[in-house]
Amino acid sequence: MSIEILQRATLAGLTADKAGVLADLQSLGCLHLIPLRPPSREPEKDPPAHAVDALTALRYLSDVPDPRRQVRRADDFDLAATLRAVLSNKQRLRDVTDLRDALRVRVENLTPWGDFTLPPESDLAGLKFWFYILARRQLDAGLRERLQELDLPWQVVHSDHRQVWLVVIHPEEPPRDALPVARVHAGARRLAEVQRQLEAAELELENVLAERHALTRWNYLIGAHLAAAEDAAQLRYAAAQTLDPQALFLVQGWVPARAVPALQALAEARGLGLLLESPGADDAPPTLLDNPAPVAAGEDLVGFYQMPAYNAWDPSGVLFFSFAAFFAMILSDAGYAVLLGLLLTAYWGRIGRSDTGRRLRLLAAALVGTSTIWGVLAGGYFGFPPPHPLLAALAVVDLNDLASMMRLSIGIGVAHLVLANLSMAWAFRWRAPARVALGWALVIAASFVLWLGSAATAPPPWLQPAALGAIGLGLASMLLLGSDRRIDGLKALLLRLVDGLKNLLRVTQAFGDVMSYLRLFALGLASASLAITFNGLAREAAAEMPGVGLLFAILILLVGHTLNLTLTIVSGVVHGLRLNFIEFYNWALSGEGYPFKPFKRTELRE
Repeated sequence: MSIEILQRATLAGLTADKAGVLADLQSLGCLHLIPLRPPSREPEKDPPAHAVDALTALRYLSDVPDPRRQVRRADDFDLAATLRAVLSNKQRLRDVTDLRDALRVRVENLTPWGDFTLPPESDLAGLKFWFYILARRQLDAGLRERLQELDLPWQVVHSDHRQVWLVVIHPEEPPRDALPVARVHAGARRLAEVQRQLEAAELELENVLAERHALTRWNYLIGAHLAAAEDAAQLRYAAAQTLDPQALFLVQGWVPARAVPALQALAEARGLGLLLESPGADDAPPTLLDNPAPVAAGEDLVGFYQMPAYNAWDPSGVLFFSFAAFFAMILSDAGYAVLLGLLLTAYWGRIGRSDTGRRLRLLAAALVGTSTIWGVLAGGYFGFPPPHPLLAALAVVDLNDLASMMRLSIGIGVAHLVLANLSMAWAFRWRAPARVALGWALVIAASFVLWLGSAATAPPPWLQPAALGAIGLGLASMLLLGSDRRIDGLKALLLRLVDGLKNLLRVTQAFGDVMSYLRLFALGLASASLAITFNGLAREAAAEMPGVGLLFAILILLVGHTLNLTLTIVSGVVHGLRLNFIEFYNWALSGEGYPFKPFKRTELRE
């Protein structure tokens, strides 16, 4: 779990070999290019033929859940014809779906009126029929008088004990406020004809979907063309970033230290000049995170919010484990955790179809695992007590013990922020930010110990003086040693003291950030309380209404626990990430970096 060491590599070669060298660098895929000349003001060349259409077609076909067996070699493959077929199928699917939906609405509107045929327009003398369905009480509540006042001829064609089918006869549509309901769009076709059209549209939709499924066999070849187009665009971009003095060209980029031997081998094979330099104080290299596969999803969490600077440290591992722990404390129910585990197992293969998906499912597995362990310790099983004596013996955490849960939540917050400051101190060791971070770590930890001691019945006599001394030492170090400004006069001394005072102004932020971790206890207790409440409502419904009450009890349990689980998952994700991205990041990282983007060929999944 670290940020890889980079070196600046400068390659020099003959201009005649430039295209070949760039192609080899793209195949090597280890160089983050550094522009050696300003971007061209000339308009870029058009993308390769069919590149945009290929991307659109590939996205359309990739949505099919069960694609056909892929054709990987086809000498007679006609890309242009295939793309036309795919895009035509996409448009037909849209048109047929729109038609099917419109006909369904028309059938729904016509069904209450039955199968009838309107008279020819020549027999109506310019009049038209306007159809309405009203509740009987609406017609009896003065609507007859309103229609007569508006001079709108009307007729009730059918009625039952609830509704009235009413037809207004008029050359133009009645005003919108003439009747208390909107008119029914019946159209000019009879119901049987619309039903036949609907059946034909559904059959056509099946044909279009079958054709789409058959076209998925070309996904690989379309993707290969798209990859080639992207590679060509990347080559053009790389060629525009080089410096070409006379017969030579220079290309420069950042390369990971582990990839230097491969780059040296390429330079030797191509007869290129290679200069390797370590980053200088004024350089801002990109950030390349390096984490083992089990916790690699932490990189996705880091990249989601803020990439650390190159000279900082990699928080991926801390985010991975702390997010899992925070999510578990907010969920606080082993039954919910097992249910999430079953869902993850069911979709395990589908999630793992991509590299990102494989990383995220490991994160999801960590969330499920920690949630199960914490749920067992908290003794929650869908809001019920432990169902077995062994599980009851493992339930050592009482969510209703407010004092203990507050101490635990604040203790977790203190440990999290102390770790953040220690990590900051390590990243900036021997400099002022490191001394400030160490001072805050000491102040936060000592304040927590002092608070615990004040709440204890018989604290050791040395505890309070030691804690106060540690707090004073931390504040003094931030005030006196929290600046790298050289003291060469009275003005410099005063400015150094101002820098120290600025460091002390974060005391209110430190208090607020520590208290923010109380949300772990509050949300966990809320989740458990809601589960218990829904169980109680279901129990009362079953007891008060024998027979049908059982049905209501089951409904309450399903709806209640689904709602509670949904809210808890949202809270766990939002607040679990918030404590990392806001509270932790405020103390752990300084500055923002940008990700390492290698110049490489597009990879195709086999």
